[in-house]
Amino acid sequence: MANYCVPERSAAALLTLSAQRDFMVPGSPVKAHGGERALPAIRRLVEGFRASGAPVFHALRLYRPDGSNVDACRRQAVEEGMRVLMPGSLGSEILDELKPDPSIRANPERLLGGNMQKIGAVEWLFYRPRWGAFHDTPLESHLRDLGVTTLVICGLSFATGTRATIYESSARDFRTVVVTDALASATEEGVREMGRMGVYLMTSGTCLSWLSSRAAA
Repeated sequence: MANYCVPERSAAALLTLSAQRDFMVPGSPVKAHGGERALPAIRRLVEGFRASGAPVFHALRLYRPDGSNVDACRRQAVEEGMRVLMPGSLGSEILDELKPDPSIRANPERLLGGNMQKIGAVEWLFYRPRWGAFHDTPLESHLRDLGVTTLVICGLSFATGTRATIYESSARDFRTVVVTDALASATEEGVREMGRMGVYLMTSGTCLSWLSSRAAA
């Protein structure tokens, strides 16, 4: 019997969500709870996927100073002067630990224009205007063009962006893996809920062991 949820390592891509400086800075109004614990696992995943030649995507949030593209729950705060994830700011940058080259900087004009920014052989940054990484972004078309069937998800915003992206991925029939020790702001019950909807749950070690036979597959 076919199982349409089983991940396919030969057609897998990694997606990181909100792995940006402002989500890690002490005192930041958007600081991710548990980000320090999750970051080493996220880094291992990025390095492992990069080494295997598998695609890697980093979904970034960018907030215009006038609040015009900000989620409703934070828009008033940005309008009144909260300055986080500002385009071109250091706080909006992907964490240096995850870059293939620390000198790489995000191009906010390109990203806000709805385009992918290539930062490696098969590695890209892109802007997501709302919680989910598929909402009004080029992610799905890039995954389809690359022949990706399986999306491995990690990041610093489980309660919002990561959870929303998991639902969006499942709704588009991607085989979905969530890496449990590479999540911030996650609860045990929340993660278990994902498993009940056909999402595969792996630790970073298990995921990388699974990926290691990608070439043979």
